[in-house]
Amino acid sequence: MNQKISDDLAHIRSMMERSSRFLSLSGLSGVGAGIVGLVTGILAIAILKKYQIDFSTDYVFNEKFVFELFVLGASALLLAIFCGCYFTVRKSKKLGLQIWTATTKKILVQLAIPLVVGGVFVLALLQYNLYGLVAGTTLIFYGLALVNAEKYTYSDIKYLGLLEIILGCLSLFFIGKGLIFWTIGFGVLHIVYGVILHRKYK
Repeated sequence: MNQKISDDLAHIRSMMERSSRFLSLSGLSGVGAGIVGLVTGILAIAILKKYQIDFSTDYVFNEKFVFELFVLGASALLLAIFCGCYFTVRKSKKLGLQIWTATTKKILVQLAIPLVVGGVFVLALLQYNLYGLVAGTTLIFYGLALVNAEKYTYSDIKYLGLLEIILGCLSLFFIGKGLIFWTIGFGVLHIVYGVILHRKYK
């Protein structure tokens, strides 16, 4: 009798967790996004060396350099989003979970607020030619978005967010080396986090 009650309570807890948390997040999404981030960072550093750009001293850039960096960034963003969507949908189907729920909307809002504010702040930095602060700023606001969304998904995401924030803050004191911190944050940390999440919740 006691065992049946215990099983029923466990089932109820499981149902409540499924309804209040986004459990379709896949560790493979993190790995995919991390690989994209790592490759993007390495290519961006190569482009900087190609044009002999130093963000700590240079404030005027030719159009070709800006265009190459923009295309690289846009391509990386699309690939990362594709990886996230693909592996999340695949895991949802495997677990028999719905993707678009009230919880999904909540987590998107919690992610969007810091990201939108961070995007506006980055635009202001670009307007005033403060390019050396951009990488660190993106890491900080991305980390804040992850910490903000933690209550609606796996709690482990909070630790990734805190590490991103720490890296971003450190980056602000090493102007000109921001892309190295960016590559570690969006590349290496994502891969490590993705592997841990996949092994823990597969």
